[in-house]
Amino acid sequence: MAAAKTIGDYLIQRLYAHGVRHVFGVPGDYALSFFHELESSDIQVINTCDEQGAGFAADAYARVNGLGVVCVTYCVGGLKVANTTAQAFAEKSPVVVISGAPGTNERIKSPLLHHKVRDFDTQLKVFEQITVASTAVDNPETACRKIDRVIDAALHHKRPVYIEIPRNMVSATAIPYSLPRETPPPQDVNTLKEALLEAGNIINRSKKPAIIAGIEMHRFGIQDDLLQFIENTQIPVAASPLSKSVISEHHPLYMGVYEGAIGRDDVRDYIESSDCLILLGTFMTDINLGMFTAHIDQSRSIYSTSEKLYIHYHAYENVSLADFLKGLLQININRRVAGDIPRPEPLQPLKPVAGNKITVKYLFQRLNTFLDKNSVVIADTGDSMFGSMDMTIHDETEFLSPAYYASMGFAVPASLGVQLAKPELRPIVIVGDGAFQMTGMELSTAARYKLSPIIIILNNSGYGTERPMLDGLFNDVKSWEYSSIPDILKAGRGFKIETEDNLEEALQLSRQYTEDICILDVQISSKDKSLALERMTKALGRRV
Repeated sequence: MAAAKTIGDYLIQRLYAHGVRHVFGVPGDYALSFFHELESSDIQVINTCDEQGAGFAADAYARVNGLGVVCVTYCVGGLKVANTTAQAFAEKSPVVVISGAPGTNERIKSPLLHHKVRDFDTQLKVFEQITVASTAVDNPETACRKIDRVIDAALHHKRPVYIEIPRNMVSATAIPYSLPRETPPPQDVNTLKEALLEAGNIINRSKKPAIIAGIEMHRFGIQDDLLQFIENTQIPVAASPLSKSVISEHHPLYMGVYEGAIGRDDVRDYIESSDCLILLGTFMTDINLGMFTAHIDQSRSIYSTSEKLYIHYHAYENVSLADFLKGLLQININRRVAGDIPRPEPLQPLKPVAGNKITVKYLFQRLNTFLDKNSVVIADTGDSMFGSMDMTIHDETEFLSPAYYASMGFAVPASLGVQLAKPELRPIVIVGDGAFQMTGMELSTAARYKLSPIIIILNNSGYGTERPMLDGLFNDVKSWEYSSIPDILKAGRGFKIETEDNLEEALQLSRQYTEDICILDVQISSKDKSLALERMTKALGRRV
């Protein structure tokens, strides 16, 4: 690739070098020059309906591709992706947020330029709080080094970063730098050895070890090491809600999702009775802990993340998760004889009964047998997520859900990012009607770019997760004829689902129709809910 001539070209080349082939965004005058550069490059611009949709799409793209990019204009666009960036930070998704800005030559004497809020650096200050690194590229002499520093931070920390580029800087000459690139601090080899010695002794003394594998297995690309460790030792593994599909859920040592009192009793009992719980890359959040109904004893735990390592009550500094896991593969750990462990219920074919009203339980049971090796499940916040926890995912990293930050409206735009990053997979989107109404217009984007997600809408005319906690008219939303949306888009097919046989017919036709979007409008009672949601509301009690 030829040397970059401009700063805009340099940024594009750095993104391309790290596997970025699509950039999501909405144009605006301060960002038009950079969009123009993008259109002249090997990176495809995906214009979304709204900036929030672009942000969620970039987040999903990052989760399956390793790096995602969203490009917006100054403040009116940038501040609309603050929420999606916050989610990417909370859930460790490496998204590069690029925002256009007024030119440096336009800021003399602080003019009242459109989109400006307070000071010219107001937006930069906002993103400094919700990214792991941020910069304003306002000087050609330092621009290239700033760009590399920020992108390197996204890749190292697996968190979002922010690059603000004034519009007159896009075409400014790129000035190469000769200073060495910043590198992460070296690992403490001696501390790693001590940690592995203690961990090995504890695991070998244990009678019933168990693993909870977390989202950082996905983010840092160390799932193969995890799988090897499991198979070498025969220690069973559970996932957290955020890390569902950390390994294939057909693996004989996979137990299911551990989420305290919200999850299956057999998984909870096995995990909580373990005398050596090995937590690898797991976030100890309220949802991952079953709304704090989980009972994990630190005195019986080995807890390793990218940021810390605790073995019982001993803290080890400067030991990375990847190095610790690789070290576990190299030390002598006793191989267990596989015994009785919890297992997901075997998939049973369902025979629909004509005229039987559709229920949430039946829907998820049938979807479970509908999935195949080419499916990726994207579940939005709410009962879409809770109900899907007991589904069996065929392969690793084929389930996405905002199970920590829990922003509604993620799933539909996320399907854009997933299918563009992995065209061999067909997204199965499960979304409530409340969440759909927030970002569902991104189906227009899907139709424009000939994508083919299957959108399953839980239509109960409101926020079904909140009703059991505290009901009121504030939980209601206007009911739409979702099955008619393809008529408006002039693309795709729509199905209204009221009965079990309606669902069966729609699923079969959707599987055959791969040219465009399919929408399944599933009519469910406002009081119907998944078993997982029933358990969650019982656990929460009247805490709201």
